[in-house]
Amino acid sequence: MTTSTGPETPAAGAPPVAVRPASGEAIPAAVSQGVVRVDLMADEIASAIPTSDDDTPLAQEVAHDARRRLALHGQQLPVPEHTRVLTVANQKGGVGKTTTTVNLAAALAMSGLRVLVLDIDPQGNASTALGIPHHSEVPSIYDVLVDGMPLADAVQECPDVPNLWCVPATIDLAGAEIELVSLVARESRLLRALSAYLTARVEAGEERIDYVLVDCPPSLGLLTVNAFVAAREVFIPIQCEYYALEGLSQLLRNIELIKAHLNPDLHVSTILLTMYDARTRLSADVAEQVREHFPEVVLRTSIPRSVRISEAPSHGQTVMTYDPGSSGALTYLEAAKELADRGRRKGTDA
Repeated sequence: MTTSTGPETPAAGAPPVAVRPASGEAIPAAVSQGVVRVDLMADEIASAIPTSDDDTPLAQEVAHDARRRLALHGQQLPVPEHTRVLTVANQKGGVGKTTTTVNLAAALAMSGLRVLVLDIDPQGNASTALGIPHHSEVPSIYDVLVDGMPLADAVQECPDVPNLWCVPATIDLAGAEIELVSLVARESRLLRALSAYLTARVEAGEERIDYVLVDCPPSLGLLTVNAFVAAREVFIPIQCEYYALEGLSQLLRNIELIKAHLNPDLHVSTILLTMYDARTRLSADVAEQVREHFPEVVLRTSIPRSVRISEAPSHGQTVMTYDPGSSGALTYLEAAKELADRGRRKGTDA
């Protein structure tokens, strides 16, 4: 029986394990060498994946996805200078607003950031996908907007993803549009509640929220107006179909109205193409038109049609936890990286 005094060598075929120091701590030399070795192992594995130029298209796709997994999983995204508040909106239904909100939030949280999701869609689908209870007895965004409940009393932690929180929506929210009409400063109630929560969190010595994503209903009622007033950035998912282009022009006009009368800092910062089908000419045409008209804000990443993305909510999960290695999960990780990198370059704050 022999014993080894040197650092333990990972077993053949074992996945690389990221070694990270606690905040503010120096990396010991031995650990540093281990980190370097892990990084070298990842590089060696990536370089060992055949290019398969002459292989089948399926083999090429598998090899490409394997390289993407090695590059994306365990990535640490840059922390923004200030909390970024993004309203995910599109007046057209079925374009992937909720799916994009929850998967992008999970991707950001899994990449080392602290994320809060505000579900202001009465259907409560974002709450379902994050595994958050949202029956009528649960404190929700309705209580915050209509009854003035502190936002902190309605925040729940996502059970599957650390550093991800959600304020759920209940069926009571369906009547909030009517109830808000008679309230004072009805358009800015979400802004005041969110600002008070973020300020109180910092004053209490808790770590700052890095991203706030607001999932909107497919309409321009008082709920969506509250979301536009509370945010500085608008994130627009666009389905790669013709009708989505018509809905986009209407949405942009409404954003300009909000900007002129209620929130002068509001602007469209990000557009994400969803349900992209590379097999159809229509998807390519829509993507080309959107990129031509909005070259500065459209992400390079396009979200493909994916069975895994559609299946995940039925299990009360995002695709990030339901099938982390799927193409859908990888594209949302790539979109999260683009979003975070763009915010760092532009110095975006909220």
